Amino acid sequence: MLSMKAKTTPWKPNVTVAAVIERDGKFLLVEERVKDGGDDSLRFNQPAGHLDEGESLLAACTREVLEETAWHFVPRELVGIYQWRRPQWDVTYLRFAYRGELGEHEAQRPLDDGILRAIWLTPAEIEAGRARHRSPLVMQCVADYLAGRRFPLDLVRHYGDTHG
Repeated sequence: MLSMKAKTTPWKPNVTVAAVIERDGKFLLVEERVKDGGDDSLRFNQPAGHLDEGESLLAACTREVLEETAWHFVPRELVGIYQWRRPQWDVTYLRFAYRGELGEHEAQRPLDDGILRAIWLTPAEIEAGRARHRSPLVMQCVADYLAGRRFPLDLVRHYGDTHG
């Protein structure tokens, strides 16, 4: 049912990217401090973040991995596209999750504000920490990766004035 109350801004989803990075049976996650309903919480997530204006999805994914983990990253395949509505905030996220290759690690590089550390976890450790996941997409991306879901990068076409 439509509300009679007028909205001040038009609805739009929050477009995000995430990197599903596996090495030797472990996945690279970040532990981050987030405001959850006014309360500071420590949560686990893939290296992920919002698409910036004028940026391609691939460039956003590469940038977010570097900012949050200090690892250089090159996306090679799409794992999936996910839509999730966070009911307590009335926000919808549209996540593009990529698998790829790690390059150089800049161990001295400072991590983004709110990121406490990058950590390698097994699927069992990720599952055991489900209560601390930033969203249900964390485990779903790992499950899809383990199930072999891979799509070519050209499944998503970039047009216009995007860089990267």
